[in-house]
Amino acid sequence: MEPTTWLTEQVVASFDGTPDPRTRELLTGLVRTLHDYVTKHDVTEGEWARAIDFLTRAGHLTDDKRQEFVLLSDVLGVSSMVDLLTNSRSPDTTPSAVLGPFYVEGPPPRAHGDDIADGLPGTPLWVDVRVTDTGGKPLAGAVVDVWQSNEDGFYDVQLPELDGPVLRARFHTDGDGRLRFWSILPHEYPVPGDGPVGELLAATGRHPFRAPHLHFLIQADGHPRLITQLFVRGGKYLDSDTVFGVKEELIAEFAERTGPTPDGRALDGDWRALEFTFRIG
Repeated sequence: MEPTTWLTEQVVASFDGTPDPRTRELLTGLVRTLHDYVTKHDVTEGEWARAIDFLTRAGHLTDDKRQEFVLLSDVLGVSSMVDLLTNSRSPDTTPSAVLGPFYVEGPPPRAHGDDIADGLPGTPLWVDVRVTDTGGKPLAGAVVDVWQSNEDGFYDVQLPELDGPVLRARFHTDGDGRLRFWSILPHEYPVPGDGPVGELLAATGRHPFRAPHLHFLIQADGHPRLITQLFVRGGKYLDSDTVFGVKEELIAEFAERTGPTPDGRALDGDWRALEFTFRIG
């Protein structure tokens, strides 16, 4: 037996006593895949050291406001692959999308009709969405978290000068499964480039931009959680989103509007309107 094969089998055998079968399957599969990669590409000690340094720096950057490992998973397409496998088992529901590195647990509760931009500049956006089951029955009381970047492509957690959360909120659907609120039109933006993931993109000649989108996380009793995004039809980078998150079914009309608004808000210029129905299993 080749020394490399012997070593792999020894490591795999070390997990024979793992009580949970799924955990044992995942760990032994990971070992075989990693060992095969190292031997196939004849990875050197210097390359291994660079990889360890990369992961170490990603860990140092990660905290409660930034998740460099999620970002790494995103740009390698792993997040979207896991999402794709999960979503393929529930074809009647609205497609899911990656969570992204900027979700924050416990966003501030807001009332229907509130403006979650709280005065930040941007094209006003009226959002009117419904949450139903796969048969079209409205789901009242569903918890819906929303979050997005500002006009310059930054999330609130990237802007320490902001006083409190902005462009993120938690709503509850009404008796018709609906919720309505104001925000601003999403714009394309680069993922953070000041860490190891940014270095990876630069070294490989890949652009760092995400297509413009609005995040949703929807939870309703008795139904699986839905994490998804709605993308602006006609927006940039729809065909080359750096985290491979765009799905055709999630590209929506952010329709141009002028004149009277649905809730009577006075606006001088153009505004946009988004209407969408989310179907969860």
